[in-house]
Amino acid sequence: MKGRHRSAGSSGGALKLGAAAVAVLVVLAGSWYAFRKYSQPSCGNAAKLSIGAPADITPAIKAQTTAWSEQAKANGNCVDIEVIDEDPADVASALAGRANKTLTGVGQANGKTRIPDIWVADSSLWLLRLQAANPQSAPVTPKSIARSPVVLAMPEPIATTFGWPQKKITYTDLIAKVATDQKVKVGIVEPSRDATGLGGLLTLAAAAQAAGGGNATQATQTATAALRALAAGRSALRADLLQKFPRGSDPTALSSGLSVAPLSEQAVIQYNGVQPPVRLAAIYAEPMPALDYPAVVLSPDKASIATELLKSFDTQEFRDQLGAIGLRGPDGAPGKGFATPTSAPSTLSGAGAAPDAATVEGLLTKWQAITLPARMLAVIDVSGSMLEPVPTAGGATRMQVTLEAARKGMSLFDDSWALGVWEFSTLMDGNKDYKQLVPIGPLVSQRTQCLQALSQIQAKKNGDTALYDTILAAYKTVQQGYESGRVNSVIVMTDGANDDPAGGLSLDQLIAELKKAADPAKPIQLILIGISDQADQVHMKQITDAIGGGTFVAPDPAKIGDIFLQAISLRGQVTAPK
Repeated sequence: MKGRHRSAGSSGGALKLGAAAVAVLVVLAGSWYAFRKYSQPSCGNAAKLSIGAPADITPAIKAQTTAWSEQAKANGNCVDIEVIDEDPADVASALAGRANKTLTGVGQANGKTRIPDIWVADSSLWLLRLQAANPQSAPVTPKSIARSPVVLAMPEPIATTFGWPQKKITYTDLIAKVATDQKVKVGIVEPSRDATGLGGLLTLAAAAQAAGGGNATQATQTATAALRALAAGRSALRADLLQKFPRGSDPTALSSGLSVAPLSEQAVIQYNGVQPPVRLAAIYAEPMPALDYPAVVLSPDKASIATELLKSFDTQEFRDQLGAIGLRGPDGAPGKGFATPTSAPSTLSGAGAAPDAATVEGLLTKWQAITLPARMLAVIDVSGSMLEPVPTAGGATRMQVTLEAARKGMSLFDDSWALGVWEFSTLMDGNKDYKQLVPIGPLVSQRTQCLQALSQIQAKKNGDTALYDTILAAYKTVQQGYESGRVNSVIVMTDGANDDPAGGLSLDQLIAELKKAADPAKPIQLILIGISDQADQVHMKQITDAIGGGTFVAPDPAKIGDIFLQAISLRGQVTAPK
């Protein structure tokens, strides 16, 4: 019994000892928790850093920045990183807007657009375009963090007719096919707002020019035909373009759907990843443009921390995160999880020479001229001064270079355009200072008539320049036949100032009459093109600023062709009346 009593006492002591030990452990654990809690860096004043990037790459960026910020925190540095899905076109537009500039075809930025501390565009073409618009608005020293080549995406049954996957297909093959086979439907994402579309457009246009075989006229016609084919199948968004590919492999579905479009390799991988009825083949045609995802620091005060973050994008971990979403590393090599398309190269060659800004903007200018629906009255000065020779044009007269520019410009207008032609000087049609050569009408039925009118225009040796009366008459004519859904415009090409011996309207009277005639429900764009340094640019600009439009001047008349295309492409973006 006593033994049992001692045993019981020992058990009770053990329980007490155990309880005390647990209490000590609880205290120690609490102390350790408190130590850990308060020894961690306080993140109440964490540094803030924002990254704006296209949705194509943000999953990889978010994963990488989360890991990096956790590591930085463990090292006593707190950084609060926000990754924002931003359309590169909107960020580029916002950056250009800081200097009151616009990018061709882009317009104003989305009202929700934020300019981030670090901007990851999908292509260096955006930086090139910003540099062309305003050197001060263009970010510098970009760092490429990923890559995706621009391929020709074709439904696999159609790709086999080109010889895929055994044959190496070129852009020249595609141009030839488009020219000879009406069943081949080419598509593109709007290149003025999409870098993939722009990369494809640049490459296709260059191939079309080369297909001209050194013949300038043939090259222009081939390039124009290629641009028109692309314009017919363009889409504002990539998702919309992808919906145009055939949903079945039977001949009817294949013939009614999209045949080919320039898209990123990543887009093809992701499209095929959802098991579509007809898979897309990725054609790696040379030369091969690529999205290179340049990262640039836009906030100088955060350059140090941003630079440290960007260093972490050089790791294998980030390459693998890119691979999981169908992107390659900046050197073209893929990471783990990359779903390599059939016939895809394991690595990519160098990026190649970047196009110059003039080439990019010139092509986008032509693109805008082709694709923007329009109803236009072209009014051409035939006053005596248009007989002046142009030394830089081999002695051709101002009249000749102007008419040649008009003919080339008209070759870009598809049959959906409506066009009319006037000529003006003084006393051209009885007491009228202008004369209608072709009434405004659809080019589908009067293209030949317009070309014939241009070929027959001649300068009036002793004619003066009744510019103001003609502008008002042309404006009212376009307004009377206004068509909604189009850009209704007047384009006047003149080499001098208003000079009307019969009197006519003064500058103030013209502006007053235009304002009186203007109807906000029927906006008319007035575009004045000055030919030579004798054009009255100051007064022309006063007119277009007052009523809505734009003034463009070519001091060297030999450059009138470039100015004409620039004016045509910007007719939907020129200034509103003040």
